[in-house]
Amino acid sequence: MEEEDEVKGLKLAKIVGYFIIYSFIGYIIETIFCLVTEGVIESRKNFLYGPICSIYGVGAVIMVLGLQKFQKNNYTLFAGGFILGSLVEYAVSLGGELIYHIRWWDYSNVPFNINGRICVLYSIIWGFLAIYLMRNVHPRVDALLDRINPYTLRKGAVIVFILLVLNFIITSFALKMFYVRLVNNYKLDIEGVEEYINEYSALYYYPEVKAFIDTYFSDEIMLKAFPNIKVTEKDGDIILVRDILKDIQPYYFRVFTPRNRIENKVN
Repeated sequence: MEEEDEVKGLKLAKIVGYFIIYSFIGYIIETIFCLVTEGVIESRKNFLYGPICSIYGVGAVIMVLGLQKFQKNNYTLFAGGFILGSLVEYAVSLGGELIYHIRWWDYSNVPFNINGRICVLYSIIWGFLAIYLMRNVHPRVDALLDRINPYTLRKGAVIVFILLVLNFIITSFALKMFYVRLVNNYKLDIEGVEEYINEYSALYYYPEVKAFIDTYFSDEIMLKAFPNIKVTEKDGDIILVRDILKDIQPYYFRVFTPRNRIENKVN
């Protein structure tokens, strides 16, 4: 029984390891993609602290666990990745809106999208990522984790999991403060606007609390951490927060200006 518990603990520890490794890889991928397409170095993380793009971590873990029976050939892996990746992306997008009341991304202008949360183009990319993940990347990641002492891996996973939970709680609180402040200061016409204004009065009533929030969760800190978040108004309009906070630079620094932006300025 004790040996069986150790095996289960090791499997859970490896899942935590998968999540961290793939979340970090996703962060690097997103950062490079943004640099190539937009010419800027900006935050592409989902948590306030740490280089973590959790959709990649969640997506990779679900794919690793869910695609075991799809490894017959690359066609089945592609189909499995297409479906599972799309479901994860939709769930993360919906969860972000329900929990944080914001939208991480919006594909409304991309052909063949569903509610702006997923689209065929990125679902196809998920399919190809599934093939590369299962054939090339994951075997190496698995081998890397297997080289770590099982006891060390289990203890490390517990510590990392606790830190992730704390990070999630702090991020949720910070985004709540940020969102309430935006609604109050810029009179955003969203669902439940009266509730948000009342929350602002209650949360920012005490000078000490306001000073703490303004110091550690200021508009600049939050926008640089989450430069692409959006809010949805009652009429369905989706507003990019950085278009509201125009006096704050949303990226860390610009490497180059894409040609299409130069042409738009000239025209």
